[in-house]
This record gives sequence, structure tokens and C-alpha cells, in this order.
Amino acid sequence: MTTDIPADIPPEISAEFSADVVIAGGGPNGLMLACELSLAGVRPVVLERLTAREEENRANGLVGQVIRVLDHRGLYERLTGSAEPPRPVPGFVFGALPLDLSAVEDNPLHILGVPQRRVEQVLEERATELGAEIRRGHELTGLSQDAEGVTAEIAGPGGPYRVRARYLVGADGGRSLTRKLSGIGFPGVTRDDTVSRAAHVSIPDTLIDPATGGLDVPGYGVIPPFMHHRTEHGLIAFAPFPGRLPMLTTMEWGGGEESAPSPMSLDELRSSVRRVLGVDLPFGPPEGEGPHLLRLLTGGNTRLADRFRAGRVLLAGDAAHVHSAIGGPGLNLGLQDTVNLGWKLAAVIQGRASEELLDTYESERRPAAERVVLHTQAQSALIAPGAEVTALRGLFAELLRDPRNARHIAATMSGADLRYDMGTADAHPLTGRFAPDLTIEADGGAVRLAELARTARPLLLDLTGDAAAAKEASGWHDRIHTVTGRSPASPGSPGPSGASGSSPEVSALLVRPDGYVAWASSSPDPDERELGALRAALTRWFGPSA
Repeated sequence: MTTDIPADIPPEISAEFSADVVIAGGGPNGLMLACELSLAGVRPVVLERLTAREEENRANGLVGQVIRVLDHRGLYERLTGSAEPPRPVPGFVFGALPLDLSAVEDNPLHILGVPQRRVEQVLEERATELGAEIRRGHELTGLSQDAEGVTAEIAGPGGPYRVRARYLVGADGGRSLTRKLSGIGFPGVTRDDTVSRAAHVSIPDTLIDPATGGLDVPGYGVIPPFMHHRTEHGLIAFAPFPGRLPMLTTMEWGGGEESAPSPMSLDELRSSVRRVLGVDLPFGPPEGEGPHLLRLLTGGNTRLADRFRAGRVLLAGDAAHVHSAIGGPGLNLGLQDTVNLGWKLAAVIQGRASEELLDTYESERRPAAERVVLHTQAQSALIAPGAEVTALRGLFAELLRDPRNARHIAATMSGADLRYDMGTADAHPLTGRFAPDLTIEADGGAVRLAELARTARPLLLDLTGDAAAAKEASGWHDRIHTVTGRSPASPGSPGPSGASGSSPEVSALLVRPDGYVAWASSSPDPDERELGALRAALTRWFGPSA
């Protein structure tokens, strides 16, 4: 539920309002974590400084594997209004170069054009349905921790108060107070040599290219829609989102011919477009009621927290890592942080796992953040001005024409190239990967793996015929959802990340709540070695047999 209580609760009695987990930050990452914890039976309290959602969209869509994660929770259907499963896209862009995926086998890249404000709305609605408490207008101001828990100092509408919780998670953005209060370093680099301008605009119909939907600029040519378009003088992008105001964006190096004014005006954007393209683009102010975007950003940061955990305080999303927004990786990375963390935190709080399980949060998610830093910095290099960069782009464009290279880039951008270490020797090719969306014939009819994952419980799919894996896992029946069935089919589902070819045949899968495969077998009759590996995986991730 969303609440302003306890605005008037004095500090001396605020201990009555204890929580299992305090989440600092009620953006997408904090709300997703609240959903995950609530699904696991843990009581979160979300603290959000803002009294209402921001009008401005900080992101215009979702890119990558997070779309399949949302499908696992039934949130993809809420966001799209369609019961159809997500499908990979035939093309995208990397460093302002076209990325043709039409010939890529097992394409791993998904895109969902939903603005961040709508994502936050859906996540908040879901968190409220699940019983999470969301305190708007409440802000973390201090914290202390001991061996048993964390005490959060909070400023609310009625004054300061305290909440005592087992753990505290900072999902409070790149300037995270949680991170600073916990003494966690944030090393990295800051750049101040770029100026980005963005605004909602109106475009004359005569300038819309009928073939592409992009801009047909007099004296220049066509600028394709939804792609960064590089010139020797900067970058421009035109985004005509259906049912929304079109958005025009430029980026320049060195700030353009004059210093960037603040606040920005449409005239300044016009001047920037002229510098980037060398010609004028006749556009007008946005039509209809606002809010209307008019944004100027100077420079940027690439930083990675030196640790994701300090005792009973953990970081997620931008609080743990910031990077360029090119390629749209932010929510893909941050939301998957929270899905990885949620079930582990719940297991420790409920006494089903030791705190060592929390150590795997950083060991699994730090490499994901490092990969995002890698590909966003590479893209930033590819869009920079200069003859040397132009030559590099020409060579890179040649490499991307090979479907194998295109798939590698698509897997990197989606996060599907990541393979977690499940601690299993001679592991199945699917072990450590995000689970393919198998369709199985169970007693209730055909069902997708994603539909079976809605409750966020560990999932064992046994397709062996004699239920050998299910029998082996009977001692964990109180913690895992076991489904027996027949004939898996996974048309169009991505295979092992980073590899080409279709998904390997599979007869049994143990899937963690975050969607990653902890154990798999392709044998119709798993031998004792494979079943022993299943027991080991069950014990490692979900505790000893009952």
C-alpha cells in the first residue's frame, strides 16, 4: 500500500513499525525489489523522497533480457496489454551503427517501447497488490547497523523517525546516500566534454519520410527513426513514439559554438541541430498539454561501487553502478540486480540460507555491470567525432555484417552473454544461463516456463518420463515448485548466451527464482552422477533437504 503514515509517529515508538527490509528509493529498481520480496513472503518498506512519480520520463523503453524477466512475473502482459510472449527484434543499433539481426539464429535481443513512468506505475501497482508498504515523501537521512539489523533514520512529512529492519537496500540512484553512509567507494571517471539536448517537438508532415518514418531533412537527407545518427559534428536522434510526442535529441562534443545555456530553449536545440547537420531543421514547439521535455545534460559518469554490500546494507541499480545511457542498458541492469537479490535476501531472512548466499549477489551482478560499462564505453568511442573514428566505424560496420558478430553484440547488449558460476563441474550447456522459454505439455495442458515462474518460487521441470528428477527432489517439496510433463518445444527461444545454434535438448531443469538454470540434464534417464549434481544444486541454492 502507498502511505504517508507514520508521518506523526514520534521516534520513541517508531520501533513498532519494524520491517524485514527497508528499501531506500521508490523508482523502478526499488519497486521491483519490493515485488520480489513480497512474493517471497518478506515485509519490505519502500522510502521514496518524491510525493508523486516524476512527470519526465528518464527512459523511453526497455532493452534486453529484463523483458523476459518481466514476462516471468506476468508484468510483460501488463505493460503491453497482450498475452503474446515477447519476441526478439529484427534489428537494433550499436554505437550509431545499424545492427541487423534478421539473419541471426536464436536472436537474444528484446525491446519494449514503454516509458519509464509507465513501468514505475505498473511496478507500484503490483507492489501494492502484494502488500508492500510504500511511503512517499519519506527520505532516508541516516543509518546505523549492528549484528542483528539496521536502524534507518528517516525524514517524513511529520518529522524524523526511525525504522528497525533486518537489512537495508539502497536503490536511491547514482548519488546514493545509502552508499555514502555505508562508506562504500564509487570509483570511476567523469567526462565533461559532451552536451546533450533533448526536447519534445512538432515536425511538419512534409518532413516525415514515408518509407522509414524518419526525418527527411532538406539539404541533408533522411535521418532514420529511433537510431542515433552520427555526423562529423555530433549526434542526432529522432524518436516518433506512437501515441506520444516526438522527441528530438542532439549530442555535441565541446559544447558547441557557445556555452550551453540553462535552462535550455528550443532555439538552442535548433542551433545545435544546425551545427550537427550543417542545415536548418524547421520544427516547432510540442503540441497539446504537457509535461513537455526540455532537457540539457553536460558530461557523464562511468562508475562502479567498490563493493555491493557492507554488512546488512546492500546496493542495487544506479546506487551500485552508473554508465552512459547509450543502448538503453540502465533498467536492464538494475531490474535484474533486484530480481537476483530479492529471493536470496528472503531466504536468509527466513532462515533457509546462510548469509553466504548474499555473497553471490555481488559475484554474479558485478560482472554484469562490468559488461555494461564495457559496451557503453565502446559505443561512446564509436560515436565520437574525428576521421579516425570514422575509419573505425567503417571497419566495425563490416564486422557487424557477419551474423555471428551481430549475435555476439546482441547478446552483450541484452545481458544474455552472462553465465553465472553455479559451482558445478562438467555443467550442462544451459547451467548458469537464463532459462529458455520451453513450452511443455503438463496435466493442465500446454504451458510456458515463463508462466510457471509467476510465483517467483524455485522451479523444477521434469520431462524424463519417469519423474526421476522430481523423485530426487522430493525432500525440497516445501521450497520448490515441481512440474512434470512431456515434449518440450521452444520455437524462437534463445539458446545458450554467447553461442550460436538452437537450444540443446533438455529433459530436466532446475530454475532459480531469478530465471537462471541451476542444474540441467539432457538424458531421458539421468544417472546417479547427474542426480547427485541435482541434489548438490538444490542444497547449495535452497538449503538442505527436509
